[in-house]
Amino acid sequence: MASNRGVAYISTGKVEVQSIDFPELAMGDRPCQHGVILKIIATNICGSDQHMVRGRTTAQAGLVLGHEITGEIIEKGRDVEFLDVGDIVSVPFNIACGRCRMCKEGKTGICLNVNPARPGAAYGYVDMGGWVGGQAEYVMVPYADFNLLKFPDRERAMEKIKDLTLLSDIFPTGFHGAYTAGVGPGTIVYIAGAGPVGLASAASAQLLGAACVIVGDLIPERLAQARSFGCETVDLTRDASLADQIDAIVGEPEVDAAVDCVGFEARGHGADAAVEKPATVLNSIMEITRAGGSLGIPGLYVTGDPGGVDDNAKIGMLGIRIGLGWAKSHNFATGQCPVMRYHRPLMQAILYDKIQIAQATNVTVIGLDEAPQGYQDFDKGAAKKFVIDPHGVIAA
Repeated sequence: MASNRGVAYISTGKVEVQSIDFPELAMGDRPCQHGVILKIIATNICGSDQHMVRGRTTAQAGLVLGHEITGEIIEKGRDVEFLDVGDIVSVPFNIACGRCRMCKEGKTGICLNVNPARPGAAYGYVDMGGWVGGQAEYVMVPYADFNLLKFPDRERAMEKIKDLTLLSDIFPTGFHGAYTAGVGPGTIVYIAGAGPVGLASAASAQLLGAACVIVGDLIPERLAQARSFGCETVDLTRDASLADQIDAIVGEPEVDAAVDCVGFEARGHGADAAVEKPATVLNSIMEITRAGGSLGIPGLYVTGDPGGVDDNAKIGMLGIRIGLGWAKSHNFATGQCPVMRYHRPLMQAILYDKIQIAQATNVTVIGLDEAPQGYQDFDKGAAKKFVIDPHGVIAA
């Protein structure tokens, strides 16, 4: 049998590259004739993976990680009609059947048929259906005709592969955050968090026509990365309040729209910057978003957090000032990004040079054996998006 290797979660703070089973066209004990097997070209480390590796979820040891996948089809089931061996494709991190009510409504992040425990599924993620992750050399993808985005030209795709690999998650997710927050021409927008999703959201806000994009974070290197492509920044370790720092930039202490790209491991601001306060970002963006504005919340919030700061946080119950949001008639958009809603037009934006998303997020290519170090560096706040190149195709 052909060999395969993948990055597995071992214990808190530890991942390991292991030999794993070569994928088969099967779902449990039944054939998966609507699926394909991919030779992975690029697979990325995500901040969501870090939540598991930090021990902040109920993930079990041995879970093969990875939900950001780009690959080449090397085998397909008999029911795959519109894709062929040799096609290079982007894999949405959402696994969706294409048949249920949610899929037919375009809500592919909450497909009803791919996870027996709850709506929605993803590769290599806790409580998301048990699907094998794609931080590996090969992976099986079900419902291929529905899920996969085929790149139209192989040579052109490989020229842009560092950008196109971000279509599986963080580019659509960042765009979704900005779009659902109502960002459009002339908008002033605040992006909370300058990790890869926050940087992708900031670049997306620029693509959508925002007049001023302000990014807040605690890490100087990440703020510098945001400034590198034209964003204003606020340093949340400063004693000055977020509202005061925004006032200094735009002349008033509020914005039209805000996006939470941090999630449940949020820390306090100023003197509390070293203290975990999971509701900080949600409350702060309600404070600085104008009346009638919208909040995009692609940042991850979980229902089970063993490392939560208190009993409420451990079940995702946070001290949110919902009365403030209600009084200001805010709109809230939460949940997984339905990647397929956006990935085709965002692919075209990349191919036609309307955005340099790899540059904005500082894509850094590493080998599969370098993945454990990549996790360590990312956990320390590196201003990089680590893209794993398991077969050396990108390096070549």
